[in-house]
Amino acid sequence: MKKWIYIALGVLVVGFVSYQWYSSKNSTQTASASVRTAVVQQGKLEVKISGSGTVQPVTSEDIKSTIDNNEIDEVLAAAGDEVKKGDELITFTDGSDPVTAPADGVVTTMSVTAGERVTSGQVVAHLTNYKDLQTVVQIDELDIPKIKRGQTVSLKVNAFVDQAYTGKVTAIAEEGTSTNGVSTFDVTIHIDKPDNLKVGMSTEASILTASKDNALYVPLDAIYTSNNQKYVIIASSDTTNQNSGSEQKTVKTGLANEDYVEITDGVTAGETVQLPQLATGSTTNNGQRMMQGSGFGGGFGGFGNTGGFNRSGTGQRQFTGRSGN
Repeated sequence: MKKWIYIALGVLVVGFVSYQWYSSKNSTQTASASVRTAVVQQGKLEVKISGSGTVQPVTSEDIKSTIDNNEIDEVLAAAGDEVKKGDELITFTDGSDPVTAPADGVVTTMSVTAGERVTSGQVVAHLTNYKDLQTVVQIDELDIPKIKRGQTVSLKVNAFVDQAYTGKVTAIAEEGTSTNGVSTFDVTIHIDKPDNLKVGMSTEASILTASKDNALYVPLDAIYTSNNQKYVIIASSDTTNQNSGSEQKTVKTGLANEDYVEITDGVTAGETVQLPQLATGSTTNNGQRMMQGSGFGGGFGGFGNTGGFNRSGTGQRQFTGRSGN
């Protein structure tokens, strides 16, 4: 009986030791695999702010009579007619100045008939131009100071996912709308070539607010902070040991967004920088944090030309970077 007890205990001990060895080996391999690096890239760095909205006509207005108590002689246009600016729409029996189209467009409604008398200020028709379109998007209050008239815009329309549209900022609202303590502002974007677009379609706009050629840039989590200084870790050639031969370099930063940051001083193109480990729950030497939080403490604090992270919702920053040859 004792023999079987010893055998059972022996099997348990061997199994436990084997399990510990396997777990330790697997943990080492996982730690090694989690060492991450990135190469310092050089190319065009673009910072964009995004917002969503709908397609609207640039011209959509009521046409009003300027004549008081005059009788209409003829109504020269009907709903659905396409007219040019200055075309006569309504004439009067007494020869008064006719009502004319204030712009190119389509007469969407005609509210009067021949023989009817009109008063000054009375709406007699409505005009809409479906060939000259714009979109109005909502931008977060944190980003609105960076939006300027004339900025170029890339547009996506949900109805035409494979087609790209462009435009320019033409107007910025002076007053915002507050919802749940967050204010947004309407930004009007004139669409360059609104082929196939219809009023009411949903749009996503990316407004280019900053751009720099030949910029050096790295992923955001490659930057660490200590004593109000930013630095990177130049990665060791031994990728299995993140601290073997690594070098800490102080850097200065420039343009930034939610993915990448420009480095204006401290590194050169092609250098390899160390990124935080994928493992969580502890910190490494030199004060660098794990992926749970990069060296920024969750924001862009201190970056030139950027400000802080956007709140969720409209006005998210985007990045476009193209490496140099």
